[in-house]
Amino acid sequence: MVRRVAVIGAGSGGLAAIKCCLDEGLEPVCFESSDDIGGLWRFKEQPESGHGSIYRSLVSNTSKEMMCFSDFPMPADFPNYLHNTTLLQYYLLYADHFKLRSYIHFQTSVTSVKQRPDFARTGQWEVVTENRDGEEETHVFDGVLVCSGHYTKPITPVDSFKGADTFQGSFYHSWQYKEPEPFRGKRVVVVGIGNSGCDIAAEISRFAEKTFLSTREGGWVLGRMSDNGLPLDMVMVTRWSQVLQGLLPKALLNWVTERRLNHKYDHRLYSLQPKHRFFERRPIINDELAGRILYGALVMKPNMREFRGSSVVFEDDSLEQNVDAVVFCTGYSATFSFLPPGLVTGTRGGTGGAQIRLYRHVFPPALERPTLALLGLIQTGGPIMPCMELQARWATRAIAGLCQLPSEEKMNEVIDAEMQRYMGSYPCHAGVQVQYIPYLDELAAEIKVKPRLLPLLFGGDPALFLRLLLGPCTPYQYRLFGPGAWHGARDAILTQWDRVTRPMRTRPLPEPEPERRPPWWLPLSGGLTVTVALAAVLALLHTTTLPQLLAGLAEGIGGLLAEGIGGLLGDALGGLLEDDVWKDGIAPSL
Repeated sequence: MVRRVAVIGAGSGGLAAIKCCLDEGLEPVCFESSDDIGGLWRFKEQPESGHGSIYRSLVSNTSKEMMCFSDFPMPADFPNYLHNTTLLQYYLLYADHFKLRSYIHFQTSVTSVKQRPDFARTGQWEVVTENRDGEEETHVFDGVLVCSGHYTKPITPVDSFKGADTFQGSFYHSWQYKEPEPFRGKRVVVVGIGNSGCDIAAEISRFAEKTFLSTREGGWVLGRMSDNGLPLDMVMVTRWSQVLQGLLPKALLNWVTERRLNHKYDHRLYSLQPKHRFFERRPIINDELAGRILYGALVMKPNMREFRGSSVVFEDDSLEQNVDAVVFCTGYSATFSFLPPGLVTGTRGGTGGAQIRLYRHVFPPALERPTLALLGLIQTGGPIMPCMELQARWATRAIAGLCQLPSEEKMNEVIDAEMQRYMGSYPCHAGVQVQYIPYLDELAAEIKVKPRLLPLLFGGDPALFLRLLLGPCTPYQYRLFGPGAWHGARDAILTQWDRVTRPMRTRPLPEPEPERRPPWWLPLSGGLTVTVALAAVLALLHTTTLPQLLAGLAEGIGGLLAEGIGGLLGDALGGLLEDDVWKDGIAPSL
């Protein structure tokens, strides 16, 4: 008998879950409370209770090649960073290509999910739904995948500020924010320096009389664009970068990165300098913040302390008068009212408050059967979509009985260790924080699809090996081997830079003159290439100590850290990789 699986939500995670169910021979039944697919990325003029909400101008802060589904590249003519309407169009294409719509019940909410009396034996769940007419229906499923997201219950800490009841202006949360027009000519305080807070503050500052961005700690700010105008994450999120981060002293990495960021604009001068070092917290992705500060339209302020009528007092005793509105960009509470109480939360891990407790951020450890999984409850330095897709691939194989989980005791040990690792830097989010590539590889190892680099190097495909190691860690890497392997994965990796450049090459340009290389160029570039490849092999094989590796790579790493050597390596590797993009001289700095 085919096992039936309830999928809650038809956003990006829900669509991936439906497809993964079909891939494993399961029968998905998806319940979506809205009238169409897209979840958070479907813009609506008015926010709806219990649903995610985005603003009209929202653009993704991860690029299309990094955030796409692993077996469905985005169209080559799509821009590298997508407006929410374009990303929604991609989800529609994905759903239609894999014929997922027929499995979705729209305008149907899930009100209750609980274990059946014989759960220990069957692993089955009783799911109660309610349609748009208010009619309830009870279903029995062999598995449940929760893909409803956690950006639905906004946290608005108005009551934590003295004198809030005397404030004569209006309070908002970013969940309510749609566009800047209502703030035209007003004096506005935006609270919170996350990605949403910075986006909203920068946009409002174009219309408001004055905008103040209040932050408790500040932050390091990166733009979406890296060297040569290429997408930031395509340059930064690589396996080689991960190797270097593991080998080099953290103090050196922080110094180099912060120095480069401050070359663009001094974070201290712009009142953005945080207390933490770069690699201790997630950076902010924003292209406009510094410019708005430079123009005087946006003013950085410390944390708010109290309200005095229409005035706001900050922790440095400064006061801003005649404030008309305060916009709280202070996050969301991850609650799932339809699940049994306490199933995914607890107080272990060294904090006094409740933390989300999931094994590998997917499975509740207390269940006798691994037939319920939650997708997307993570914070990471990379795109969340590839993480959710791998979570769905793992969860569906577990429900199908193809993967086994360790004991509850072992799972709790893993959870506690991960929480302890992030408690210092992320005390409020230790239960959801992960490192991007290591986390993807952990999930991939569970289902035996982790890229096998050494067999590629010694098995006759060194070009692909170099792309996997030195190039961006795009999702296609997890479709090369094992269950669910996609025959188009290798080609998708070989052509990923073509899709990056396609939307920007929109007019004919004169051909550049051939570049003349000095006679020492070939041996130098070849030597650097061999050095990098050898270092990669040694790091992967763990056959050398850190001092030995650093000694052997002293000159090469010094060049990597210095500006300019990236182009040398790019050209040198271009000959080996036989990639037109590299040969054109627009390869990312490695």
